[in-house]
Amino acid sequence: MITSAQVRLVDENGEQVGIVPTADALRRAQDVGLDLLEVSPNADPPVCKILDYGRFRYEAQKKKNEARKKQKTIDVKEIKMRPNIDTHDYEVKMRSIHRFIGEGDKVKVTMRFRGREMVHQEIGKQV
Repeated sequence: MITSAQVRLVDENGEQVGIVPTADALRRAQDVGLDLLEVSPNADPPVCKILDYGRFRYEAQKKKNEARKKQKTIDVKEIKMRPNIDTHDYEVKMRSIHRFIGEGDKVKVTMRFRGREMVHQEIGKQV
């Protein structure tokens, strides 16, 4: 609801009409079959635009979705290894780590020890 007596009107083509009474702006919008949207209510006088409100909402939602798609969340990928890993398995894991870092993710490498492997932790440090 537009409460101001006068508004600065922008027509459907994006051209400034000027400062007009609110009733006149509403009538112009109804004549062309569109809606009157208060774009900047804090301005003096408020800025109103003649447009299709349904389409305006659709495009705003579309822009919001596009912005959300472009955001990249940084994930933490975890690679688990054992101290007695074979050389080929080690190379495959290292390729995965390089790929994850290249994609912009963080990588957490976990060395898992079982049973008697706990005694020989220096082997895990060498890997």
